[in-house]
Amino acid sequence: MTGSYEAGAALRVAPTARATLRAAPAAPAAVLDVVVPVYNEETDLGPCVRRLHAHLSAHFPYPFQITIADNASTDTTLAVAEALAAELPAVGVLHLDAKGRGRALRAAWSASSAPVLAYMDVDLSTDLAALLPLVAPLISGHSDVAIGTRLARTSRVVRGAKREVISRAYNLLLRGTLAARFSDAQCGFKAIRADVAAGLLPLVQDTGWFFDTELLVLAQRAGLRIHEVPVDWVDDPDSRVDIVATAYADLRGIGRLSRGLLTGALPLAELREQLGRAPLAAPPGRLPAGLPRQLARFAAVGVASTLAYLLLFVATRGVLGAQPANLLALLVTAVANTAANRRLTFGITGRRHAGRHHLQGLLAFALGLALTSGSLAVLHAVATVPGRPVELAVLVAANLAATVLRFVLLRFGMHHRRT
Repeated sequence: MTGSYEAGAALRVAPTARATLRAAPAAPAAVLDVVVPVYNEETDLGPCVRRLHAHLSAHFPYPFQITIADNASTDTTLAVAEALAAELPAVGVLHLDAKGRGRALRAAWSASSAPVLAYMDVDLSTDLAALLPLVAPLISGHSDVAIGTRLARTSRVVRGAKREVISRAYNLLLRGTLAARFSDAQCGFKAIRADVAAGLLPLVQDTGWFFDTELLVLAQRAGLRIHEVPVDWVDDPDSRVDIVATAYADLRGIGRLSRGLLTGALPLAELREQLGRAPLAAPPGRLPAGLPRQLARFAAVGVASTLAYLLLFVATRGVLGAQPANLLALLVTAVANTAANRRLTFGITGRRHAGRHHLQGLLAFALGLALTSGSLAVLHAVATVPGRPVELAVLVAANLAATVLRFVLLRFGMHHRRT
């Protein structure tokens, strides 16, 4: 049960990453292609693929393909992968000469002829019982992208406090900066329809760990339906992810993607027209225009923005210093805050007057910057080396004052013009 690959797969790989494909003989066309990206996994690869193959053979009701995507391994991983392909039906091998999980997924998904594409980490931290619920909505056409989430209330997760805090902080940061509505960007358990992947992959620039986040943000902005599946997940104690390097790369990715969304460099309108689902017509008068509801929604957006601001400030404080970190954190969250309030608080959709609204948001940003920078300057004048809790407390107080000014400015600029 193996799907054939399209000819010329190596041509769709980045020029710096030559890909070589070795697959089993042709068989009934695969409905699902599960990609397992690996780098120096000679020990875990065999048990992982055999367990995955046994599960799919016993529980998946359609033809499937397993693709081992080798990211320039320097040990015997490639030899192990080729032996598995010779041993097990429906197992293929894709070898790349350069590292990067995003690079491996782009190459494997672009080369596959299966209508539904998925991937999972080689450690199989996620319970395989969630695989069919993950891909079923894509096979039926109900959804476009599917992700496993470790942050749902019904998920069962075993991992250390450090990784738990980092994961939740990262997803809060995405909500504040990129207005992400999905709950878990980095769980190594995702699937996508092949026609949707063909439209999104050319726009995804990252070749590493930020690949997942960038793909999901573009899918959301294109109006695609993202299906979430609560998973049972057990942390791999042998994980080789460099947390500091990954966090730095993720922050750079967030900045780059935010810039592309803000400047209009990404063709989201064309993508939405090509792939997105038609918007539902809201009943007349459904969106609230009254002050009490606006205040409640503005407060909710403000809380999320403040949390994202503090997380970004703390993440960059040690590298940039207090004032530059404050500027970066405030600018990123101000843009996201304006977009969120425009849609959620004041009920404004579409691009009409969007430029004017963001200029008003930048004016509020300038006032907030003056308040927070002035507060930091006064604090550092009073105490030469203030403690981090005191510094954060001063910033929270200054942000509260800036929030009041922001609401007045945005309500005047958006609400009255809308009515």
